[in-house]
Amino acid sequence: MTGIISYGAYIPYWRLQRSTIASALGSNGAKGARAVASFDEDTTSMGVEASRIALRGVSETYSPQSLWFATTEPGYLDKTNANAIHAALSLDNSVNAFDCLGSVRSGIAAIHAAACGNSIAVLSDIRTGLPGGNDESLGGDGAASFCFGSENVIAELLSTGTSTSEFVDRWRTPGEKASKQWEERFGEYAYAPLVEVAFNEALKKANLTAADISHSIFSGLHTRAVKAAPKSCGINLDTMRDDFAATLGNSGTAHWGVMLANVLDTAQPNQVIAIVVLADGVNVILLRTTEALVAHQKQQDNSLTVQAQIAAGRNDLSYAQFLTWRGFLHREPPRRPEPDRPAGPPSLRTAAWKYGLYGSRDESGFIYLPPSRVSLQSGSIDKMEMVGMADIRATIATYTVDHLAFSMSPPVVAAVIDFDGGGRFQCELTDVDPATVKIGDRVEMSFRKLFTQDGIHNYFWKAKPVRTGVK
Repeated sequence: MTGIISYGAYIPYWRLQRSTIASALGSNGAKGARAVASFDEDTTSMGVEASRIALRGVSETYSPQSLWFATTEPGYLDKTNANAIHAALSLDNSVNAFDCLGSVRSGIAAIHAAACGNSIAVLSDIRTGLPGGNDESLGGDGAASFCFGSENVIAELLSTGTSTSEFVDRWRTPGEKASKQWEERFGEYAYAPLVEVAFNEALKKANLTAADISHSIFSGLHTRAVKAAPKSCGINLDTMRDDFAATLGNSGTAHWGVMLANVLDTAQPNQVIAIVVLADGVNVILLRTTEALVAHQKQQDNSLTVQAQIAAGRNDLSYAQFLTWRGFLHREPPRRPEPDRPAGPPSLRTAAWKYGLYGSRDESGFIYLPPSRVSLQSGSIDKMEMVGMADIRATIATYTVDHLAFSMSPPVVAAVIDFDGGGRFQCELTDVDPATVKIGDRVEMSFRKLFTQDGIHNYFWKAKPVRTGVK
C-alpha cells in the first residue's frame, strides 16, 4: 500500500484585510482577509517550513528517494529551487531534488512523481495581482508538503482521474507580475465536461460512487468553474470542506494541499477523500484514510494544525507595506550601504551551517554556533560532533531594535538567543512586534531569505516568537 505517511502545511503570519485594500483604493472590497508572505519569505522558504512540519511525523528511518517542488513563483530560473529545500532539510546527497514549475497544475505533477516511491512533494505559492484586481484581493500565500511511503500510511492512494484539454483560460508570460484571465463564462464552459470525465474515471478505478465520498476538496483559480464543479460530480454538499476564501485566499499551486492538510487534521479512519483540481484540465485524486491516522494526529503539535496557524495570524498589515513587499511600491531605503552579493564558494563550504543550521559540540558538551573545528575547552582539533539546531527552541537573552540597518521592513530586531540544552546565537527576529518583544521570550527557528543581491537569494535562519494564540 502506497500513500501519504505524513504531511505539513505552512500559513504565513501576516494577513491583509480586504477592507484595507478597498479603503486605500476607494472601492468596494470583499470581506475577509488574505494570507501574505513576509518580505523575507518566498516560495522556497515556505516550502521548507511546510516540509519541516511534515518530517516531524515520520520515523527516523524514513529515507526519501527524491524531493519534488512545485510552484508558479520560483525564486530562480536556470537553477533548481528544490536544492535549497533539500539543503535546509539536511537530506542526504543521494536524494534527488527536482522542480515542477510554471503552472498551478505543476502541484499535481509533483504529487504523481512523489507517490511512485518514498518521496516528498512540496507545493508552495505566492499569489500576486495588479493593485485593485481580484487576484490581489482573493489570492493568498501558503505551502503544503506530503511525505509518501509504504509504511505507517495515514492516507492510501486509491485512484486518480484526469482530463486534459488545451484552451486559453489564464496565462502569464515570463517576466510579467500578474496573470490575465479570459471571460469567466468561457472558463466555466471549458471546464464543465472535463470535471465529469475525470471524476467518473477516478470513481470507476476505485470501484466507488459519489455517495462513498466523506470529504471533498475542489480547488482552482477559476472561481466560477470551481463552484459549479461539485454539482456536475454529484457530490453531497455536506462533504464540501472549507476553501479558506474568507481567511487565507487562494494559494494557487498549494491551495488544495493546504485544504487536504486541514482535512487530515481532523479526519477519521476509513474515510474517502476526493480532491478535484481545475487547472489546464482537471485532475482527481481519491484517498482513503487508515487507522494509522489516529496515532499521527495524537503526536501532532496542535499549534501547527491549519486552523491553529490561521488563528495565530496577525491582521494589521497595511496596504502600503503589502505593496512594498510585493515590489509595486519602491520606497526610499535606509541610509546604509546595501549588502554584498552572497558568494558561491563560502556558501558551499558552510552549507551544513547556512542551510541546515548545524553547530558543533566538543567533548565537554559545549556547542559552537557557527560550528568550529577547534575546542576552546580542550584545544582539540576536528573532534567535534555536528548537531542540528533548527528544531530546538530558544530564549531571548538580549535584543536591540535597529532603525538604520538595511531592510525592506524596518526596523530590524536583532537578538542573542540561548538554545535549550546549550548554544548561543545572534540572529534577526522575524514576524515580531518590536514594541512587545522582551528578554525571556521563547522563540523557534524559521528558514528565511535575508536579502537578494544581484539576483542571488541569501537564505539563512531567523528566530520567530513561539505563538499559541491569536494576535
